[in-house]
Amino acid sequence: MMRNDIYDNIEKIIQSLGASLYDIEVVSEFDETIFRVMITKQGGVNLDDCAEVSRELSLFLDVNPPIENEYRLEVSSPGIERKLINPKHFIQSIGEKVKLKIAEVGQVIGLLKDANEKDITVETDGEMKTFTYSQINKARTYFEW
Repeated sequence: MMRNDIYDNIEKIIQSLGASLYDIEVVSEFDETIFRVMITKQGGVNLDDCAEVSRELSLFLDVNPPIENEYRLEVSSPGIERKLINPKHFIQSIGEKVKLKIAEVGQVIGLLKDANEKDITVETDGEMKTFTYSQINKARTYFEW
């Protein structure tokens, strides 16, 4: 598990470059460990943003390794359809369509109208429905193609 001070410093570096930290995950793909940092930015993230954040984070992470094993740093956008994991993700996604899996209700697709530290409100089929985070099994933004 990554130390909080490293996480906080990563977040500060990203913010200093005009972006926001969305999430960090460590994954294994083809016998390689990837330290994936996902960033967001008002107006969207482009390749130059990712390259700039990658350069700055590399300098910091070379001195302050985030994990014990060898890893490859990957900086990207969380994508158009992204996982919503914590209240901050939901708050940042107000106004977007979401797809939820709710305990004892099933799938709910609607417009995220409100979110706070306790619950979210989704407009679905003209109705406002509020769910606590403990009711949500899975959530992601939803893009209709």
